[in-house]
Amino acid sequence: MKRAENERLVVVVSAAIFLETLFFAVITPLLPQLSHELHLSKLTAGFMTAAYPVGTLFGSLPGGALAVRRGPRFTLISGLVLVVISTVGFGLLRSVVGLDLARFVEGVGGAFAWAGGLAWIVAVTAPERRGAVMGSALGTAIAGSLFGPAIGALAAATGRAALFCALAAFASLLLVPIAMRPDARSSSGQPVSEVLRVLHRPALASAMWLMVLPAIVSGSFNVLGPLQLHRLGASAGVIGVTFLAGAAIESLISPVVGRFSDRHGRTLPLRGGLIGVGIGLACFTLASSSLALALLLIGTAVPLGVFWAPVMALVSDVADAQGIDQAHAAALMNLSWAAGQIVGSAGSGAAGKVFGNGVPTLTVTVLCVLTLLGLRARGAGRLQAPV
Repeated sequence: MKRAENERLVVVVSAAIFLETLFFAVITPLLPQLSHELHLSKLTAGFMTAAYPVGTLFGSLPGGALAVRRGPRFTLISGLVLVVISTVGFGLLRSVVGLDLARFVEGVGGAFAWAGGLAWIVAVTAPERRGAVMGSALGTAIAGSLFGPAIGALAAATGRAALFCALAAFASLLLVPIAMRPDARSSSGQPVSEVLRVLHRPALASAMWLMVLPAIVSGSFNVLGPLQLHRLGASAGVIGVTFLAGAAIESLISPVVGRFSDRHGRTLPLRGGLIGVGIGLACFTLASSSLALALLLIGTAVPLGVFWAPVMALVSDVADAQGIDQAHAAALMNLSWAAGQIVGSAGSGAAGKVFGNGVPTLTVTVLCVLTLLGLRARGAGRLQAPV
């Protein structure tokens, strides 16, 4: 009975994260159109994409602190309300500053939603099942990024205002089942300052870096991918389908890899992911047609999808070992992801404008190689999950 109740909770939280991820991913096929309408360069397009993770960065630690003090349910509801408001704003606003601000607020809301949602499901999940449960929740959430590009492509054809307002209205309906669920988790009262004091510890720093790196890759592809596809002649629809297919692969892989990491340790699948992502990045500039690049982006989604469930479970495991409240652990996941997304999107946009796409993609390839060598040198012994 208790397990069935916990599984229903995971479904509700997953639905909330699904919508939040959908709104995050919606910008990908819209980026070429917005670049044309608002005269965006690669740099300003990168900053518009990065506005969301910047908001997540700023909202991460406050979101974790709110989940510790007021509970995960209140934090999740607060995050969804911010996402709904910012989605309406992104649909109605027509200036670069306004759209950047809407994406920033959406990022703050996303940080709150993820902090509350993850803390909630981790609190009711045994450590030996975290990979599987997080993989299941992430699979549903990633499906949001599957539909996001499709919604963005539709908005590019029909206009943003009515579609985004309708989506925001639909998202607000989810507040009802969330508010009806009991929030029985007791608060640890752990202050943020206590968490900050242990960030330098090798196990925690290494786990967070393993979440930063795939976020850098994702951010880079989210900016350079659609712009390069557009340059090679792809329409908004083709761009949307490309990222939709990639997200579909990630959503299918995540639960499987999560269960695998529960049985065989967290870092084993991460090694394969590093190799695959490194190859995809190294080949990015070699694609000479939109079809070749689309296939490359879709193919790279396979190793990229390998990362998320194991590394989030790993951060949660390390947080337990370090005595960190799981609400703060969720905040650290948000912080790591946001930092990587900012570096990947804004950094690749800036570097791509000055040096071309080869410099940012090859730079991240080197980071993947160095990280893989670091894992091999350490033997990954101190980063394994309890099995």
